[in-house]
Amino acid sequence: MTTHTLSPAALRVEHATIGYDQKTISTDLSIEIPDGSFTVIVGPNACGKSTLLRALSRLLKPTAGRVLLDGKSISSYRAKEVAKRLGLLPQTSLAPDGITVADLVARGRYPHQGLIRQWSDADERAVLDAMTATGVTELSTRLVDELSGGQRQRVWVAMVLAQQTELLLLDEPTTFLDIAHQIELLELFTDLNLAGNTLVAVLHDLNQAARYGTHLVAMKDGRIVAQGAPEEIVTEQLVSEVFGLACRVVPDPVAGTPTVVPLGRDRSRGGAASPERDAARPPRASLPEYR
Repeated sequence: MTTHTLSPAALRVEHATIGYDQKTISTDLSIEIPDGSFTVIVGPNACGKSTLLRALSRLLKPTAGRVLLDGKSISSYRAKEVAKRLGLLPQTSLAPDGITVADLVARGRYPHQGLIRQWSDADERAVLDAMTATGVTELSTRLVDELSGGQRQRVWVAMVLAQQTELLLLDEPTTFLDIAHQIELLELFTDLNLAGNTLVAVLHDLNQAARYGTHLVAMKDGRIVAQGAPEEIVTEQLVSEVFGLACRVVPDPVAGTPTVVPLGRDRSRGGAASPERDAARPPRASLPEYR
């Protein structure tokens, strides 16, 4: 019988201690990003999601342990070498004053430039394809600092796509976007994943994470509580443990993926009364009568 040994994931963390400003966020953290996955990191605020992503991108160096890219410590690569393999959309980005959309997106091609290799038709196509994919082509001549928050976010995504890397790290990519553009962007990420790219994203919306992610990582207090396919780990118990939220988990009526429905307070007019809940509720303050 022939046995097959699985090769290690291209991007992984081994027993890392990471943090910032002399504050430790995670200790002895280990994780492998499955190759070809759309991995989504979820968890409450300040649980270490973005800190982990920054370590994966080489922006934070662990004080212990290591981050490996293709089997080598990511800190051993030159910055330009990392940028050819890994694209990063940070949580906050600042564009230079007076730069146009097209020029900012073109900066995504910087890792591919050199003393010998200058701007090419391939670079031009990469920029145009990235702007088309993110719906910012009509904004190409506009100044970035004149755009709305949602438009700027799509321009930054376009710049990352223009790098044409196999690995994409996205820190809250749907920030500032309305619901239609959020879904549009998540559908784009799904298409990139289906084309063979490995994506790692931090998302706040657990239902979006479960619907679009192929691999979820749930974090709390700097540690990984659970990881795996959405249908395997998104349970009422997990949501209660990680987010402190009482809920029901039901199938998404369209995608069939787990959907979290918070219990909350029954506000329906025809809902059944709950004497225990009503007795525990503090009395309402009387309001002055206005005539």
